[in-house]
Amino acid sequence: MKIDSVRAVITGGASGLGRAVAQNIVAKGGKAVIVDLQEAAGASAAREIGASFRKCDVSVEAQVDAMMQSARDEMGGLNLLVNCAGIIGAGKLIGKDGPMSGEFFERVVRVNLVGTLLCDKAAAAIMQQNAPDEGGERGLLIHTSSVAAFEGQIGQVAYSATKAAVMGMTLPIARELARFGIRCVAIAPGIFMTPMVAGMTAEVQDSLGRQVPFPSRLGRPEEYAQLVQSVIEIAMLNGETIRLDGAIRMQPR
Repeated sequence: MKIDSVRAVITGGASGLGRAVAQNIVAKGGKAVIVDLQEAAGASAAREIGASFRKCDVSVEAQVDAMMQSARDEMGGLNLLVNCAGIIGAGKLIGKDGPMSGEFFERVVRVNLVGTLLCDKAAAAIMQQNAPDEGGERGLLIHTSSVAAFEGQIGQVAYSATKAAVMGMTLPIARELARFGIRCVAIAPGIFMTPMVAGMTAEVQDSLGRQVPFPSRLGRPEEYAQLVQSVIEIAMLNGETIRLDGAIRMQPR
């Protein structure tokens, strides 16, 4: 798939990784719809980038279905979904205030995992109707997993579970949708300069960066966007989870 032919929906696109993806796609001649719950930030990012914005809770099926149809109609098509929406969901199984509540765990699962699935199926239902390109491709679904899927730290019970599940469903989805010429790939970032990290002190940021073997710094959102572009352009990338982490392997804490 050529990036200038991309018609993309990017969830969690108001900031961080998602915004960088949208910015790169539009700069290279593609079209993008940013999807986020943060209405002011999302609308502002869309204006600055030259994209469009849709407010949507990815955990609500009806909202997702309506958003995806609207995005397709506005862009004149849909052939890329990048799932960046998610919540951290930090909490211990047995914390200082007692055991983790099932409601808390379910909320993280609902947003990070179910939200990804709802977006996948809504996008794929549209993509299967696309005319195939010269290589037979009709679309691409990208999941955002995490190194926490491999080395979850203390306090990441819910988050790691969802990111491992997002990774785990990548291959079955790729296999199922192969008959339509729709690929599915997951990216597992390490420690990146996201809005959450940007709110930390410079000392904490430096400490996190020094944990990365090489390059010994925080990942940059534009590097995630560059990898997304490579996945778009290399059709043989399918059914795989790609770590983007500077060789870091997370410690228990």
